[in-house]
Amino acid sequence: MRFRLAFLMFLCALSAACASSKPVLVGQARPPIPVDQVKIYASAPPVFQEIATLSASSKSVFSPGGPSQVDKVVQRLKEQAAQLGANGLILEGFSDRETASLGTGVGSQSYSRNTSVGVGVGGSFGVFKKTGQARAIFVPPT
Repeated sequence: MRFRLAFLMFLCALSAACASSKPVLVGQARPPIPVDQVKIYASAPPVFQEIATLSASSKSVFSPGGPSQVDKVVQRLKEQAAQLGANGLILEGFSDRETASLGTGVGSQSYSRNTSVGVGVGGSFGVFKKTGQARAIFVPPT
């Protein structure tokens, strides 16, 4: 019974493996563009128009994730920017947070007239959330 509950909780955690939040418009949105036309900028270009502030996240089980989780967050940010017609993203930062912890344990005990033995084992794992923030911008063609 405990195993079924732990397995069900594990499946729920996996099904909630991705999330994004809505963009906050700070400028004029444009017609959507293809995602592959959105360029990442390390710093602000000389001329641009700010369209929105974006936030996207990705959840992973067991560890905060590495470059693959950052890539997922960046891809989601690019998708949001493309929907707003932004052809550029200025990345502003990433954060990690443990959002949940799931665990279970089992034990057994045996005894006789003169002896008693008990054994127990348990385990747990965390669900981590990586979040990224960016500014969606439009850079006019030169």
